[in-house]
Amino acid sequence: MNKKFITGIQSSGTPHIANIYSIILPTISYIKKNKNNLFFIFIADLHSITNYKNNNTLKNNIYKNAATWLSFLKFTKNVYFYRQSDIKEINELFWYLNCFYPFNRLKLCHGFKSNKNNLNTGIFNYPILMASDILLYDINKVIIGKDQKQHIEITRKIAKIINNKLKENIFIIPKYKIKYNYIIPGIDGYKMSKSKNNIINIFDDKDNLKKQIMNIKTTNKTINYNEIKNTILLKLYKIITNKEEFTYLKEKIKNNKIGFYNIKNKLYKYILYFYAKERKKYYYYINNKNIIKNILYNGYKHVNKIAKKKIFLIKEKLGLNI
Repeated sequence: MNKKFITGIQSSGTPHIANIYSIILPTISYIKKNKNNLFFIFIADLHSITNYKNNNTLKNNIYKNAATWLSFLKFTKNVYFYRQSDIKEINELFWYLNCFYPFNRLKLCHGFKSNKNNLNTGIFNYPILMASDILLYDINKVIIGKDQKQHIEITRKIAKIINNKLKENIFIIPKYKIKYNYIIPGIDGYKMSKSKNNIINIFDDKDNLKKQIMNIKTTNKTINYNEIKNTILLKLYKIITNKEEFTYLKEKIKNNKIGFYNIKNKLYKYILYFYAKERKKYYYYINNKNIIKNILYNGYKHVNKIAKKKIFLIKEKLGLNI
């Protein structure tokens, strides 16, 4: 294998359209185009504990996130799919990295600044744990959403600090790949987020999915193309549908032959049709959780070998192996 790619997603609720289009689909595309490279895809359950609800919620969310990935993913020998918390070496490396990164620099992170009223140490140290996820496997490129760019810069900085301190290239300095250079809006116009409950979940039952689509924020005005072209509805329609479908819709709007309700209904029907296969696979996995557990375990076996070798090397370079 030539290079190593990695991406992960928090196990906090079912991944929504923004997760699918900014992370999951781009990753699938890279896998198809880079058959000689190795891909690490993980469920970030340790990160999810920063906003812990209860035992059952966390377990169910792990299964939902795994089922979402598996509904899109076709396994090949160059893909490792695993659960973050199964790799114990992540936590060990997390401690080592903490000891080299300045406290004051973490205080500048947007995660810290935006959570000051509900801050725990896990949220504060979130970027260091993310660095551990990446540096443990000698990753060359990280597939991220736009809002994770700052965390990757921290990962790169930590790696450089330790390499300089030990006067040896212990860590590869990872690069990153961002598919979308803009934030995918939620149905209320703000960034789509599970915590804001402004999502479109393509795996929801039909009634809930339709309710989400119909709740996309629009005006009550009679519409023409100039009025609608910059609306949340059209932005989401363009992201979710294909070029042909979007062009057809634009013509109907310009000819005043369609209104907001009908546009929303078309989007709803498009999702049901276009993602019918993925919806079927999702419910198959959700109803067969032992299959999910076995897949994650198989991924763990591969990744664990790499993690053990790397942590042994790090300990040796730090002077901990005697």
